[in-house]
Amino acid sequence: MDLYYYDMKYEKINNSLFIKNRAKFTAAMEPKSVAIFNSNDIYPVSADSTMPFNQHRDIFYLSGVDQEESILVLFPDAFNEEHREMLFVRETNEHIAIWEGEKLTKEAAFETSGIKNVYWLDQFDSIMKIITAQAENLYINTNEHTRADTTVETREDRFIKTLKVKYPAHNVKKSAPILHRIRAVKETTEIELMQKACNITEKGIRRILSFIEPGVMEYEIEAELMHEFLWNRSKGFAYTPIVASGKNACVLHYIQNNNRCNDGDVILLDVGAEYANYASDLSRSLPVNGRFTDRQKQVYNAVLRVKKASEQLLVPGTFLGEYHKEVGKLMESELIGLGLLDKTDIKNQDPNWPAYKKYFMHGTSHFIGLDTHDVGLWTEPLKPGMVFTCEPGIYIQEEGLGIRLEDDLVVQASGKPFNLMGNIPIEADEIEGLMNA
Repeated sequence: MDLYYYDMKYEKINNSLFIKNRAKFTAAMEPKSVAIFNSNDIYPVSADSTMPFNQHRDIFYLSGVDQEESILVLFPDAFNEEHREMLFVRETNEHIAIWEGEKLTKEAAFETSGIKNVYWLDQFDSIMKIITAQAENLYINTNEHTRADTTVETREDRFIKTLKVKYPAHNVKKSAPILHRIRAVKETTEIELMQKACNITEKGIRRILSFIEPGVMEYEIEAELMHEFLWNRSKGFAYTPIVASGKNACVLHYIQNNNRCNDGDVILLDVGAEYANYASDLSRSLPVNGRFTDRQKQVYNAVLRVKKASEQLLVPGTFLGEYHKEVGKLMESELIGLGLLDKTDIKNQDPNWPAYKKYFMHGTSHFIGLDTHDVGLWTEPLKPGMVFTCEPGIYIQEEGLGIRLEDDLVVQASGKPFNLMGNIPIEADEIEGLMNA
């Protein structure tokens, strides 16, 4: 059997990435500490139906394992060298192979992760007793993303409950602060994987530029994108896609995608392919009939100017909070130019909700990587290797017009960020030319 064992669509990732990632994590651990990371559950729908498996990003980041019922254990100070990093996986057999397909063998787990010490899952409890006797601290992996919805109890949540009961005398530490810091700065391999995701997104956008016309349904555009993404080894969308025509574009999280695209409307697309669990995140605004009206182009170019100026602020040393304030000033000026705000609006504005927020009510940039809204620290300055979206927008309810433009940018030591989506059409004239070719 091929050591790259199972039916992942993406090409094998060199395990040197995961070896580096583990080294970064363990270097930040306190002495005499054990860190444990669990795979996600396969979530049920109803009856015997389940959702497609989607791996927990942290265990994937540290091991490359993309399979359910897997556990990673890191204990750099273990007396027994074989216990310093361990991977526990579900024991496979012929029955499982017939019904579910090939699963990780111990050899394949080593090839994937670079971890020599691979055990079957039924050995986990006995080995944990040995290593916890030597340890003082246990690192647990709670979800501390500021936008996380933690209503649903995860496999990790259940494990943490059990761990605290079994080992009440140990100090509990958090993995999240370490992961938020190290995951935010991408290795070259990660940026290459994100570039692949962006390249697939480009193929999808170029496909629909010749497909869109008056009368097409939003979901038909979504279907064209999905076809192109799957055709190019992606599992599909990195997040629920937005295909919002006309007034729907003024609903920030419109995901129904079930309306007809009418002549004279603009479609706001917020879509991105994933590749190897890495996300891309793109927004484009396209005229249904292939030509912007003068007013649509005026608003479009205002958003594009804000985007271009905002990108130049994504440089090492910048704090995201200050960055967003500067973008607000750029947008304020453009909205005045469009006749949507005047100097009186600015003079009387609430500092906690500036006047520009009436037409641009969301943030401009967020971390992106293994998660679309990736982990990262707003309390620390930008560093080379961090990747951000840049996505200003203007939404005019009374005109039924919403324009958002978004690319993914790598912070560079040289100053000017590198645009992973630099080959995807964005200038209004180029878009019109391609739609009418």
